[in-house]
Amino acid sequence: MNPPALNPQQREAVVTHSGPVLILAGAGTGKTRVITHRIASMIHQGLPPGQILAVTFTNKAAREMQSRVRELMPKAKSRPKDPNQEPGPVERPTLCTFHSLCVRILRQHIEKLGYKRNFVIFDESDQLGAVRKILSAISGKGPNSDPAAVLALLSQFRNGGSRSAAFQDPNVRALAEHVASRYESAMRACNAVDFDDLILLTLRLFRDHPDALEACRNRFRYVMVDEYQDTNAAQFELVHRLTQVSRNLCVVGDDDQSIYGWRGAEIANLLDLEKHFPEVKIIKLEQNYRSTNIILRAANKVIANNTRRRGKQLWSAKGEGSRILLQCFANDEEEARVVVENLEYDRIARRIPWSQQAILFRTNLQSRPIETALRKAKVRYRLIGGQSFFDRREVRDFLAYLRTFLNPHDDVSLLRIANTPTRGLSDVTMERILGASQERNCSVFAVMRHTDVQAGFQARTAEAIRAFLRFIEETRQPLEVAGPMAFGAWADGWLQSTGYLAELTRQEKNAEAADNRIRNLREVIASLDAPVVGPAPATPAERLADFLEQVTLDHERQEEEETTDGVTLITLHAAKGLEFPHVQIVGLEDGLLPHSRSKVEGTLDEERRLFYVGITRAQDTLRLSHCSTRRKYGQGMPCHPSPFLKELPEDCVEDADSAANKPVAIESGGDWFAAMRAALD
Repeated sequence: MNPPALNPQQREAVVTHSGPVLILAGAGTGKTRVITHRIASMIHQGLPPGQILAVTFTNKAAREMQSRVRELMPKAKSRPKDPNQEPGPVERPTLCTFHSLCVRILRQHIEKLGYKRNFVIFDESDQLGAVRKILSAISGKGPNSDPAAVLALLSQFRNGGSRSAAFQDPNVRALAEHVASRYESAMRACNAVDFDDLILLTLRLFRDHPDALEACRNRFRYVMVDEYQDTNAAQFELVHRLTQVSRNLCVVGDDDQSIYGWRGAEIANLLDLEKHFPEVKIIKLEQNYRSTNIILRAANKVIANNTRRRGKQLWSAKGEGSRILLQCFANDEEEARVVVENLEYDRIARRIPWSQQAILFRTNLQSRPIETALRKAKVRYRLIGGQSFFDRREVRDFLAYLRTFLNPHDDVSLLRIANTPTRGLSDVTMERILGASQERNCSVFAVMRHTDVQAGFQARTAEAIRAFLRFIEETRQPLEVAGPMAFGAWADGWLQSTGYLAELTRQEKNAEAADNRIRNLREVIASLDAPVVGPAPATPAERLADFLEQVTLDHERQEEEETTDGVTLITLHAAKGLEFPHVQIVGLEDGLLPHSRSKVEGTLDEERRLFYVGITRAQDTLRLSHCSTRRKYGQGMPCHPSPFLKELPEDCVEDADSAANKPVAIESGGDWFAAMRAALD
């Protein structure tokens, strides 16, 4: 079968059915089309569909493969050997994720491992419950007594991470082994497995029961693996054991897009494939169907600086396209403002809808100034793979405090912060006070001030109520004094005195997560002290009211419009596999990309691959930007451009300053005014 619209390299990959094959599929080269057409080609050539297995990483990718293969499969029903028998449905290939494959295998063979066939799969809440019981039994203390943190370490330990530095301390290793043993015993007692077990138990089955392995080999004689560069050690062993005899393994991937080393992916699985399959046939897909040649030349030049890789040169039939625009800004707020101005110019003058534009960044923290600028300009947006800055718990807590100081009779806000952090006002106490406020038809704050209500509680609780009331009254007093006010010092004072920052730190499983939450609060406080545009309010309370009103209106507008098209905000990691006509990558600074951790952990190559992934998301235009200073804890910290920017070819990049000084053609000006006129009409 030679499907139409396939280029020569794609066609070669589609018709090569036997033996080990490595399809090096560069970004945007149509790998999903190749995979699905290859499966259809194998079936058309008479290979039994039931012997074909294609494995990928996500349910979404598996569903897309199933849908595309279904369209290519014959609609007729299979002919039975007995002419008197009704024809049955056409046998289908198995297209699934690694985990669902292992579920199928274990449902057939898990009794060999001492489990019942009707085992249950624990989700994260079930796992946390099991870990809590173990920690309670061994009276675990210290930072690792957090169940979520222990579960994460346990997963790392059980998946082969026992060789990592975290477990080199004999005491830590002994504790990990002890907890792992008790955890596995608890799981067995419930006839349960978790997601790690699905692969680990399948490997144990293959090692200890050759008959089960042989049955699986006979069942799946042709194996394909998508995104092979993302496989970890356990997944590699699983695939290798299945295909060791038949040698019919086809892996599809791109070492230049291997960006998940931090979660166990081993790029060596793809780079060293010849060690396990010396006869492997390598087919390179280099024709890109997504981007312009200028974008691809830039990506090729950057990634060529990684020495340990399989070389490839992406090219496109789309033409040269426009040059990449490089912009430098004084700070991250200016960056956000100009990025939004660019989006709006493109929408009005060039008729590019918001839905065709995307802003990419290295860390979720970078979304804060961008979200703020988008809200201010009333630009709709969708934050993918992250939580909106204004929906983060610590930000919502802080805003509830501000609303309470402005209006203590705001029951919703007061109830949120009454015992946050813990101050002796338990849920039971607040339920009683809320009930009293309903009976007396007054606010919670008002009823807390009634001495007869206070008298109904134990002395310690009554004093906690009075202390909370004093805190509210004393903290809100400066807001009523006319004149300027330093909100930063004011907010920092009560955040420290209440112990909120200390509790925020205690609640997080690691210092970095706590640091990020505190940084979020500093960013909100800094925005309170930002210069006021227009007439200044007479009192700090009025200024605070204006700020909260704007936040509320923006949030309501965002919720109303979240189902409509908008600009996409997304991290570089989450953007892998996606594409956008117009892309802006922000925050290209040393310490962000490459991340500061990469120099310590030796992962600079992976950071460069992340930049490569970002570049190759762009279809038509690409803008890059960095800042001279970036706000941290409300203060501007000096920044340096990412060293990756120096790796871009000069002929592909245009500096924004030089571009601004170019004379504008009369035709361009006429087009712009025509577009503006049409927009106004």
